[in-house]
Amino acid sequence: MQVPFLDLKQVNLKDYAEISQAIDEVIKGGWYIHGSKCKQFEQNFANYCGTKHCIGVANGLDALILILRAYQELGVMNTGDEVIVPANTYIASILAISANNLTPVLVEPSLNNYLIDVDKIEQVITAKTKAIMIVHLYGQITPMAKVWELAKKYNLKVIEDSAQAHGAYYQDKRSGNLSDASGFSFYPGKNLGAIGDGGAVTTNDDQLDYTIRALANYGSEVKYKNMYKGINSRLDELQAAILDVKLAKLDEDTEKRRIIAKMYREQITNPKIALPQVELNENSHVWHVFVVRTENREEFQKYLAENGIGTVIHYPTPPHKQEAYKELNHLSLPVSEQIHREVISLPISPVQMLEQTQYVIDLVNTY
Repeated sequence: MQVPFLDLKQVNLKDYAEISQAIDEVIKGGWYIHGSKCKQFEQNFANYCGTKHCIGVANGLDALILILRAYQELGVMNTGDEVIVPANTYIASILAISANNLTPVLVEPSLNNYLIDVDKIEQVITAKTKAIMIVHLYGQITPMAKVWELAKKYNLKVIEDSAQAHGAYYQDKRSGNLSDASGFSFYPGKNLGAIGDGGAVTTNDDQLDYTIRALANYGSEVKYKNMYKGINSRLDELQAAILDVKLAKLDEDTEKRRIIAKMYREQITNPKIALPQVELNENSHVWHVFVVRTENREEFQKYLAENGIGTVIHYPTPPHKQEAYKELNHLSLPVSEQIHREVISLPISPVQMLEQTQYVIDLVNTY
C-alpha cells in the first residue's frame, strides 16, 4: 500500500467543480486584483476567525512583515526593539522580525506540545521588548491566558503566527482572534490552502487595518498618493475565489484530520515513538501536521519509505543554527535542538483513507 505524505492533487480535485466555477467567474469578470472576490473572501475569513478585519496579502511571511512594519509606522516599535518568539518555529516567523530591523528573542518550547513555554517568557522581557509573537505550531493552539497577562503587565503587543492553525480554538475563540494581529499563510499545503501562494492578516484594530492595507498596496490608499514607502503584497482574485470555496469545507476537513490524529494517538504504542501531547481539549488542535519524535529519525524514515509511507521532517535545523542567522549560532537551546533532531511528520490529510491510516499505525508499531 502507498500512503503519500500529502496528496495535494486529490485535496483539490475533491472540490474541483466548485473551484472551476469560481475560476471561471473571475476570468469572465475581467477584474483580477482587489476585486469583489477578494473582498468577499476577506469578509468571510474575518467572520470565520471572529475578527473585525481581514486583509488579503501575497503570502504568510508578508502578513507577519506587514504587521510589524505597520506598528513601526504607528510609532509602537522602533529599530532594534525586541520581539519574543519561539525558538523552534519555522524560520519565517523570525525572518519577519529581522526584516523590520527588530531583534528576535528566542524562547524554548515545551517538549510535550512543541509550543512556546509560556512560563519562560517573562524572564526574557526587557525595556526594549515590544511584542510577543506566538506561533501555533503544527496546528495546536498556544495556551494564551499567561501571554495575555504578560502583555497587559508590560504593555506589549501580542502577534499570532497562525500559518498552521486555521480554525484552531482557545476557549471560545479561534486563532486569528487571540491577539492584536495575526498572520495567516494559504500556501497550498496548509489546512486552508490556495492553488499558489496567499496570505492574510486578521485584526480588530481599525488603525492597524488601515495602515497594513496601505503598506501592502505600495503605501497608498488612494491611487498615486503614497503615504508610506510600501510594498506590493496582494491576494489576487483567483486565489481569493478558490480560498472562499475551500473555506466553506474547512471545518469538515479538520474533522477528518482529527479522526486520523485520534487513531494515531490511541493506537500507536511503539515505545520508540514519542507522540504529541494535547494539553487543551481535543477540538483545540487542527492537526496541520502530525509530528512524532524518535531518536533514530533517518532509520525510521527509511523504514517507512521502504514500505510506501511518505514522511516529512518539520524542521531538520533550528533557526538559530541556520547560516542566515550566524549572529545566533552561538546560542544553546537544548530543547529546540532535541526537537529539530528528532521530529518527523506522519501522513495526515482530509483525503487520507482510514485503511491507509491503519497501515501507517501497523508499520509504526512494528518498527
